[in-house]
Amino acid sequence: MIECNNLVKIYKVDDELEVMALQGLDLTVEQGELMGIIGSSGSGKSTLLNMLGGLDRPSAGKLVVNGQNLLHLSDKELVKYKRDTVGFVWQNNARNLIPYLTARQNVELPMLLKGKRKRERATELLELVGLGQRLNNRLSELSGGEQQRVAIAISLANNPKLLLADEPTGNVDTKTADIILDLFRSLNRELGVTIVIVTHDTKLTKKMDRVVAIRDGKTSSEILRRRLTADDFVSDDEEKEEEDSHVELAVLDRAGRLQIPRDYLDAAGFKPDSNKVQIELQEDGKILLLKPDE
Repeated sequence: MIECNNLVKIYKVDDELEVMALQGLDLTVEQGELMGIIGSSGSGKSTLLNMLGGLDRPSAGKLVVNGQNLLHLSDKELVKYKRDTVGFVWQNNARNLIPYLTARQNVELPMLLKGKRKRERATELLELVGLGQRLNNRLSELSGGEQQRVAIAISLANNPKLLLADEPTGNVDTKTADIILDLFRSLNRELGVTIVIVTHDTKLTKKMDRVVAIRDGKTSSEILRRRLTADDFVSDDEEKEEEDSHVELAVLDRAGRLQIPRDYLDAAGFKPDSNKVQIELQEDGKILLLKPDE
C-alpha cells in the first residue's frame, strides 16, 4: 500500500534558512495493515503523514501509495487522490467537523462534494462507530470521544483505501483513547482498510502488531508484537503477559547505517559529544560496539 524510499522533505523557513524534516526515510506498509508511527516532537512523523495524505509534497525520493507516485501527480490528480484514496482524522476536531451540522450531515458532506448524496451510507457509518442513536445531534451535544468517532465515520465516507490519523487520542482521556484505538482495530479487521496512526504515545505498542519509531527524520526502529504459535501451551496469566510483550528491531538503511537509541549509548557510557565507535565482529556472528578508548 505504501512505499517510501529515501524520502526527503526540506522546508524553507526564510530565504537563507532551510530545515530538513525527513532525511532519507525508508518505510513499507502492507495492504490491510494497522500500524503506528511514534516519535518525539520534531522527529518528522507529522511531516510524513501530511505527505501520505497528499497535503504536502516530498522534496526528493520515492513515495508511492496504492500504486500512485505522489511526487509526480499533477495538482488535479492530487485533489482526486485526497478525495478518493485517503481518509484523514485530525487530533483537533475543529479540522474534522462543522459545528452547525448534525453528526449525519457531517458524514454526508464528503459524499456531497463527490457529487453523491447517500443518507443511508452516512447512517450506516455512524452505526458502525457506535453512534446510531446520535445521528441528529449537533457537536455541542456530543462528548469529545463521540466527536472523534464522528470524525472517523467522515474519514470512511468515500471508501478510502488508506486511513490516516494524526494524534487521534490526544484530546481525550485514557479510557476514551482505548475505546477509539479499539475502534480502529475493529474497522481494520472488518473493512480491511489500511490504517496508519501517528502518535507520541508509546502505549500504542499494546494495541498494534507493528509500530515504527522515527528519530531525526529517519526510520530508526520497529516494534513488533510477539505472537503465540499453536505449539505454545501457556496459562491465562502467561498468555496475557505474552500478548503484551514485544521485540524492538533496529532498522538498517540501504547503506548499512544504523541509528542507536541515545539511552542505549548513555547506559553503555558513550560520551554525548563523541561521534566514533569501535566495531568488532565476533566468531559467533555477533557485532560488538565499543568505546574507542577500550
